[in-house]
Amino acid sequence: MASSLLRIMCTCVIILLGSMDTFVVEGGRRFKVGDDLGWHEPVPNNTVFYIRWAERNRFQVGDSLIFVYQNDSVLTVDKKDYFTCDTSNPITAFDNGESILNLDMPGPFYFISGTENHCTNGQKLLVEVMSPHPKSSPPSYASDDSFEDSISASASVVLGPVPMASIVTFVIVLHTL
Repeated sequence: MASSLLRIMCTCVIILLGSMDTFVVEGGRRFKVGDDLGWHEPVPNNTVFYIRWAERNRFQVGDSLIFVYQNDSVLTVDKKDYFTCDTSNPITAFDNGESILNLDMPGPFYFISGTENHCTNGQKLLVEVMSPHPKSSPPSYASDDSFEDSISASASVVLGPVPMASIVTFVIVLHTL
């Protein structure tokens, strides 16, 4: 009898933990800057190459940028240095050919090439990192005097949507005992 009760309790805990979305961990996305072309000086008359690349993507906290380049560098700079292409006071500087930069907070990030004239020729990147979306709150339920309805509403608020597979598994376990 005690082992059956223990089995039921363990199964319930596993099903509950499996159905809760608070245990889901999502990794950030990795973006290769410039896609297949990588980090390079744009061809003449294409100074908007990196502006358009950034517009096609959405960046969120936890994402990272991968800069792949040859005979070049990547500088993280402030807003003023980005617009003036000033390479004299970078926040960070990389020249190893493949640099990964984590987008660890919301807001703008400014990158320029450290190679002379590359920035003025369009090799600069501004990415706007969005704040993480807050989890949506569960729907509110109308108040009812019936005890059964209030228990059902409370369970829905606590558990959120429970996948059908979890419910079926729970019923099967109960039925086999």
